[in-house]
Amino acid sequence: MMMQDSLNHSLQLEDRGCAAQLGRAGFLLRGNCKLHHLGFVVASIGAVAEEFAFSMSASWDGVITHDPIQRVRVSFFAPADSRNPVFELVEPASEVSPVSNFLKKRGGLHHVCYEIDDLELGLRGARKAGLAIVAAPAPAVAFNGRRIAWVCSKTRLLVELLERKKK
Repeated sequence: MMMQDSLNHSLQLEDRGCAAQLGRAGFLLRGNCKLHHLGFVVASIGAVAEEFAFSMSASWDGVITHDPIQRVRVSFFAPADSRNPVFELVEPASEVSPVSNFLKKRGGLHHVCYEIDDLELGLRGARKAGLAIVAAPAPAVAFNGRRIAWVCSKTRLLVELLERKKK
């Protein structure tokens, strides 16, 4: 019985901790979001895709999608274990691509993408939390026209928000 009381007390403390953290949890928790993918910027998808897939224990179908709206080419890699996120390679489609400067400076891990039910609610929450909206909602070819938006934290973490259902 003493063990059960101790367990209950621990759970109550955890609940209080979670409740306290909920106020600091950020805008994503309120948006019914799910980690969708991790995006990496590279100079050429074709040049690194096979090695990238092997290194990440992922499979690649060879499809590279050009998105003239985002001014990039992208390709997705499915993880061998479905509990892991999808990986995305992003290649600038031109010198004026939004990822060109990032690639010139360092390349590599560029963003985290969350799929979210309500993009507008997510953006309002991000603004309220002090994040900067760096790109307003726009359709994305790679997601069959579902809208994406970009937000950036004060510590320069770039987050892509992907609308769960096409509007």
